[in-house]
Amino acid sequence: MIKLGIIGTNWITQQFVEAAASSEQFELTSVYSRRLETAEAFGQKNGAQEFFSNLDDFFNNGTFNTVYIASPNSLHYEQAVMGIKAGKHIIVEKPAFENQRQMEAIMELLKTHPELKYFEAARNIHTPNFHAIEAQIKKMPVIQGATLTYMKYSSRYDNVLAGEEPNVFSRHFAGGALQDLGVYTVYDAVTLFGVPEDVAYYPQLIRTRVDGKGTAVLSYDEYDVTLNFGKIVNSHMVSEVYGLKDTIVIDDAGEISNVDYFDEAGEKQTISQPVTDNPMLPEVLDFARVINDPDNPDNHRDYQRWLNLSVQVNKVLFNLRQSGKIVFTDEK
Repeated sequence: MIKLGIIGTNWITQQFVEAAASSEQFELTSVYSRRLETAEAFGQKNGAQEFFSNLDDFFNNGTFNTVYIASPNSLHYEQAVMGIKAGKHIIVEKPAFENQRQMEAIMELLKTHPELKYFEAARNIHTPNFHAIEAQIKKMPVIQGATLTYMKYSSRYDNVLAGEEPNVFSRHFAGGALQDLGVYTVYDAVTLFGVPEDVAYYPQLIRTRVDGKGTAVLSYDEYDVTLNFGKIVNSHMVSEVYGLKDTIVIDDAGEISNVDYFDEAGEKQTISQPVTDNPMLPEVLDFARVINDPDNPDNHRDYQRWLNLSVQVNKVLFNLRQSGKIVFTDEK
């Protein structure tokens, strides 16, 4: 049983903890929050026994071997470094880190701790429906690009409109649409088509000077992939991968609940499966099998692929921010 510690007590942490419990591979032991009473309330509800409001104490005295980091984006790097130095496997919520300097430092630190594993929690690429898209693309003789859309109105934008600056819309905490929903579309594109040769980002900035929504264009040798993502609007537009006369149609590039393949004659075949009640369960099971059996050749291959994808996505995200002239507070 993998002993789990968590940083962060928001809704996404609750979803991860529930997925971990249902997988029967993890046991939640330790909870960190800036306020001890918050850690206790979250932990007691979910069966934890240890509660911390001091990070050093959490990493040095917590009886866990794997940490799930779901703090504000700007805190991920420092906390991941602390976790690796304390001998913990790292699961960090997307986006893992702000820039390539941080990513390179993490990769170098991992080399000094080869027994530890690092995962970026990009749940979409671990789902059976994403694998169905991958398999269908391999069968298509010609690919001519894609349009991938993931836009959901965030209730936190109501706070922005009221004059506040919540973390997810703050430059101080590395917020914005690209750093949230946009990560899913970048992961889709890089996993399916590889690293683009060039990128361009056209953000719509909001009052807090982060992007509320935007459009990115990833340029490949023979086609472009267009990404649409946002947290200040709702979109009901499907996503598509274009062949010659055939097309893959995806209901949502982030959730990937339904996937249809239209052949050259326009005949539709549904290639997706019913989704799990908890969308994090597939990634949790993937992480668990690598942690539990790292020397298995299939697990080792998958882990190296996810590790490379995390590095590649980090680079694309940073280059998109450079294109869109989005600079976080701690980068100035």
